[in-house]
Amino acid sequence: MLIQNSMPAMLTRLRLFFIFLVMGVNTGSLAQSDNEWISLFNGENLDNWQVKFTGQPLGENFRDTFRVEDGLLTVSYENWDGFDSEFGHLFYGQVFSHYILRVEYRFIGDQVNNGPGWAFRNNGMMLHSQDPASMTLDQEFPVSIESQLLGGNGSDPRPTSNVCTPGTNMVMDGELVTRHCTNSNSDTFHGDQWVTAEMEVRGSETLIHRINGRIVFELHDIQLDPTDPDAQALIAAGAAIELKEGYVALQAESHPTQFRTIEILPLSSD
Repeated sequence: MLIQNSMPAMLTRLRLFFIFLVMGVNTGSLAQSDNEWISLFNGENLDNWQVKFTGQPLGENFRDTFRVEDGLLTVSYENWDGFDSEFGHLFYGQVFSHYILRVEYRFIGDQVNNGPGWAFRNNGMMLHSQDPASMTLDQEFPVSIESQLLGGNGSDPRPTSNVCTPGTNMVMDGELVTRHCTNSNSDTFHGDQWVTAEMEVRGSETLIHRINGRIVFELHDIQLDPTDPDAQALIAAGAAIELKEGYVALQAESHPTQFRTIEILPLSSD
């Protein structure tokens, strides 16, 4: 008799458990889905983007390098005869803190003459970047955490979605990392194929890289490097060591690159 009476109660508790479980899953996903994806590139022009090249004033699109071709945001070296450390960055005009940034990119054509060897099929997304207006005229890279985008040479392994740290440091496995670049565990992508890269950023706490949906890198505690001259200038101007937010930018480092998607999903900071 006791067993018979306990069965309905047990079934009721099970039903409630599964209801709360589903509600819990939905609530957890809302932190990432209550906002909609926002396209940062409209497929037509560079509205809301701002250019900064080494040696050029802010807003000078040197040699018409950043352009829109056939609906693709393109880093073009059509008007270049050679490269002399004129690194370029294209900044979106808004500060972000907690978000997922998703880009679809590919490398095309040949590297411009005299481009550095390391910059072959090399681009990147600069996250938590300093304001481009605060960069010096001859500064090569903004202080930021870089999600590096790389293509293969056709034969050798070369992971993409690595991390480089112009003016910044990071923590991995509980240890402060001060070297400039650290490789991910991604596959190598040869040729002109499209690759989807996602960067999940949660303030200064966490940065997760995904390539074609797979996690390939994770770091924590993004911070300014007090030994770097460009970071020192920001610190002297009142910037905190902890790097919680900043601008998003993409690079021009001497190899033609195309982007067909650049979109962002704001996340809750809770």
